[in-house]
Amino acid sequence: MNRVERLIEIARKKKRVVIGLMSGTSVDAIDAVLVRIEGNARDGARVEKLRFGSFGFPQEIQTRIKLLFERERDRKLTDPVTGEHPAPWTIEEICHLDFVLGELFAQAANRLIADAGMKADDVDLIAAAGQTIWHRPRPTTEPSTADLPWLDDPITTRSTLAIGQAAVIAERTGIITMGDLRVRDVAAGGHGAPLVAYFDWGQLRHPKLARAMQNIGGIANVTFIPPNATLDAVIAFDTGPGNMVIDSLMYLVTKGAETFDRDGERASRGTVRDDVLAWCMSDPYFQLKPPKTTGRERFGRQFAARMAERFTDVAPDDLIATATAFTAESIAHAYREFIGSHVDEMIVAGGGAKNPALLQKLRERLPDTEIKVYEFLQEKEAMAMALIASDSISGLDTNVASVTGGNSTILGKICL
Repeated sequence: MNRVERLIEIARKKKRVVIGLMSGTSVDAIDAVLVRIEGNARDGARVEKLRFGSFGFPQEIQTRIKLLFERERDRKLTDPVTGEHPAPWTIEEICHLDFVLGELFAQAANRLIADAGMKADDVDLIAAAGQTIWHRPRPTTEPSTADLPWLDDPITTRSTLAIGQAAVIAERTGIITMGDLRVRDVAAGGHGAPLVAYFDWGQLRHPKLARAMQNIGGIANVTFIPPNATLDAVIAFDTGPGNMVIDSLMYLVTKGAETFDRDGERASRGTVRDDVLAWCMSDPYFQLKPPKTTGRERFGRQFAARMAERFTDVAPDDLIATATAFTAESIAHAYREFIGSHVDEMIVAGGGAKNPALLQKLRERLPDTEIKVYEFLQEKEAMAMALIASDSISGLDTNVASVTGGNSTILGKICL
């Protein structure tokens, strides 16, 4: 059987074994999950987790990826810990890391298969969103196209770029790979995010309860699912920072010794400074109406550095406590301003769900909402990628157009 015939065979299956691969804005590890999927999101797909693994990036690769997030104007900043200027990124570096990450994703998939006691032939599909290194969600007009005689109008487009070459994954694993999951939605006029809204609706809609699936990774995003919701009734968007500002400040205040606030210990010791919190919440992003997305380019190292430099009188623990309150307040603000309905349950996933101080601050701000931690805490986004790829292979539209702002479309690029 050739690979095209194999693709057709997989497309006709009612049950599939799929690997989902995910690397988020924190760039700490590749989350890989092996699932068996029966049905699709529209009929409440049954998603059974068979195996999960988290595979950490080498520190040097992690650092080099993060440098790709820096704006040119911010690359002049001196690292407050090392005292060094970041080395300039080049197209050569982006090209090289695209393939390096493809190799790492592939090896994570192969290791996961071996750890599950399975073979590559047992797996139908790999889903890989890639590692986003730049995201430009607002439409931008390209002036050089304004005077082209064969164009009626100049080109105006959003854009996004992820690395982690899907062709390498397919070649190293021998498994059909669906990669670059965001870009088709952007081409269709959307933001390319949040993608997980499709999974949330497929797995968590309830006949009577209004639920919010709140993911708190580097960036925080919410999917609000009204009772008995149809797909076009879903509301989803990035609420703002998740762990990103907290992590960056931990790096600063500990001079690189720590990169996150373990169990929220420092936030619990500190006191929230209202003036600092007000400054954080003054960012224009919080006034934008959905659909909207954000990333490290807005709430990354530069934001944390400006915060620390502006408020030099604030004790380190108070700074961490305020950053934690910032994440909680930005989430609560999003619920009040843009959801507009009572939320019966907030179901939290991502690394932020492991931070008791953050959960407490959320409960203080949303006292009438029951806050729970999702059973698939770390593997949820990788599971979402797997379901999207499985449904895309079935020919189903897998973006949530009402959420991203684009047209309905099938996500992903297939590498045979």
